[in-house]
Amino acid sequence: MTYTESSIIKSANQNNSLPNLITESQPPVTEADMIQAVRTLLLGLGENPDREGLKDTPKRVVKALKFLTSGYSQSLDELLNGAVFHENANEMVLVRDIDLFSSCEHHILPILGRAHVAYIPNGKVIGLSKIARICEMYARRLQVQERLTAQIADALQGLLQPQGVAVVIEATHMCMVMRGVQKPGSWTSTSALRGVFNDDAKTRQEFMNLIQHRPTFNS
Repeated sequence: MTYTESSIIKSANQNNSLPNLITESQPPVTEADMIQAVRTLLLGLGENPDREGLKDTPKRVVKALKFLTSGYSQSLDELLNGAVFHENANEMVLVRDIDLFSSCEHHILPILGRAHVAYIPNGKVIGLSKIARICEMYARRLQVQERLTAQIADALQGLLQPQGVAVVIEATHMCMVMRGVQKPGSWTSTSALRGVFNDDAKTRQEFMNLIQHRPTFNS
């Protein structure tokens, strides 16, 4: 979460109003600089960036990286587009098995997994698709899984001021699978609990039970 987002979410909690959350990112280099950097990497690997198979690779790599990190240029207020509604609801809302694709900030290798996100409303609800879009926005940045989990939870807590938020992410990291320790099949689970999910064991257990069963909608 950027300083701007963190500050506005904190202010929203204090004022009990919907925040105007803006993420700004102005790259300090040009696209041409980035393309040249990829060419330099290819040369460093012993390759010829001018051969047929690699001729357009620097452009493609830059385009792919921009897409995979597009969360830096997105903002929560644009994502929401007014999809926060006043509603007299106080039961758990859970969206589970949200596919996540992120990039490890240490090696810029893929993180592949899924998120389970729940909240208990306190007078406000959010469009269900927006929960998935919030997850996607933060995932499309250079990340560590622990921070990604907390950012999603803190964003929803700041936006809705609900009774509580719970986020669990289960993911496999290609930096562990493809290099280093090379352990395919390993998964990492992280959680972020806010409000009643942190304070009340029964509420927390209900959430954990709900995310344990296998989904049947896509089977």
